[in-house]
Amino acid sequence: MRRFWPVTGIWGLSRIDADDQARYFLDIDEYVAPRHRAYAMHLLNSITPTQRWGISRVKPSGWRLYFKGGWGSGTGWVDHQLALLTRGDERVSVAILTHLDGSHAYGEETLREIAERLLQGLAVAK
Repeated sequence: MRRFWPVTGIWGLSRIDADDQARYFLDIDEYVAPRHRAYAMHLLNSITPTQRWGISRVKPSGWRLYFKGGWGSGTGWVDHQLALLTRGDERVSVAILTHLDGSHAYGEETLREIAERLLQGLAVAK
C-alpha cells in the first residue's frame, strides 16, 4: 500500500486510501499465500449476516462477492467497505470510504447507495 498510515494503540484509527484498498482486493491472490487463499476468500465471502449491509445488499446477480467492512463502533465516525466481485475470469474491485456520517445507519445507507450506482452496469447479462 502506498498511502497507509498506521496508528499504534487504536488500530482502527490507522489511515487508508481507497485506491490502495481497491488495488489490494483486485490483486489479493498475489498477497495471500496459495495454501491459505481458499480460507481467506471463504472468510471474505461468509461475513456474518449482521454485518452484511452496504455493498452486500446490491451485489449484482451472477457475481460472487468477497468483502470487508470497517466502522466506528456505531459512532458514524467512519463506515468503509472494500469488495472484490468475480464472475468467471472477470474481476471488479471497489473501495468506498466515508467519514463523519453522523450515525452508523446513515453510513450503511450511504455505502449501499454508492455501491448501487457503481455496480449497476455489472448486472447486465454476459
